[in-house]
Amino acid sequence: MKLETTSKPEIVRVRGDLTNTKRRLAEGGLTVGFIGGSITDGRPGHNWPEPVARWLVAQYPNARISVENAGIGATGSDLAAFRAKRDLIDRGCDLVFVEFAVNDNSVATERRQKTREGLLRQLLASGTTDVVLVYTYCREMYEPMTEGRMPPSIAEFETLAEHYGLSSVWMGLHAFNEVKAGLLRWEEWLPDNLHPTERGSYSYGESVIGYLQLAIAHMQAETASKVAEAAARLPEPLDPGHWQQVSFVPFEEIRTEGPWMIKRWVTLEWIDRALSTSAIGAKLAFSFEGRGFALAFDFGKLSAECRYRIDGGEWQETSRVRHDWCGPAGWLKLETLADDLPEGRHEVELEVIHGNKPDCGGTRFDLAFIGVIE
Repeated sequence: MKLETTSKPEIVRVRGDLTNTKRRLAEGGLTVGFIGGSITDGRPGHNWPEPVARWLVAQYPNARISVENAGIGATGSDLAAFRAKRDLIDRGCDLVFVEFAVNDNSVATERRQKTREGLLRQLLASGTTDVVLVYTYCREMYEPMTEGRMPPSIAEFETLAEHYGLSSVWMGLHAFNEVKAGLLRWEEWLPDNLHPTERGSYSYGESVIGYLQLAIAHMQAETASKVAEAAARLPEPLDPGHWQQVSFVPFEEIRTEGPWMIKRWVTLEWIDRALSTSAIGAKLAFSFEGRGFALAFDFGKLSAECRYRIDGGEWQETSRVRHDWCGPAGWLKLETLADDLPEGRHEVELEVIHGNKPDCGGTRFDLAFIGVIE
């Protein structure tokens, strides 16, 4: 599919209305969800969801506003597809902002469109959640933006937005325009060319607030029948390989050999339990029904690698990058090991290895989950 990247850039594109948001505000309560990478992550305390949430609270004092910020630094839409149910859907989010244009930027088009579409279809499936796409900025976007073009990662998100009737806010373009107008200095926005300061985050938030003012200024509550109608309108997928249907292999069904333990994980809030070992040569095996699987880890410079094989085939070894900013642990990292297997039952065998790399300083193997792509 060839994507058009030369259309005139717009900061806000309104498609459809915020049916569920209007209804819930009229009822006196709204749960707002955010998911994305470090630019959205709530832990710094000043990222763009903060001014957006504060505006909602001030604008609607008679409504109880709840916030579920599920953003995690250094994660993309692939991990989000496995996290959507636990961290957004099961928490009753009525309005969800999705921010992955930056963290998916280096992922191949075919892969990122599968994971993005799967995430969106999960969020939209019930018809009770409004979804808005938001786009931030990374250095690779500079050239197309200075030429008035839409960066490919954003253009591809816009293809999904058009198909599913989702509004979008190009927060990065709003801040970029402020810099060009002399209203914002670059170093006030992005001192490292990626992560906004508090002033830069406020600029991002301003563009989202502007969209919300436009979208719900003259709202009228929508009926339950209209919500049900919205659920029935979920269109056919653009990519049949999308990641909407995902599941997990329970730890109790994993066969182990060597010193493994299952324990409550207290150092990273996004992990409930982990299957853990630090023994080179420790093994595990599991079966699943589907066309692919992925492993999620509490990952860092002290993490071990592994070798694995599928259905008795050739052994393969993982070799993950440990960036300079990577700590000893604390990065919830997803490793997709297959997503194009023949549909049916598959058997996986895995063995922990050290990796024998200069940046591999330990033998920790802390498995957060085994995710299945159905």
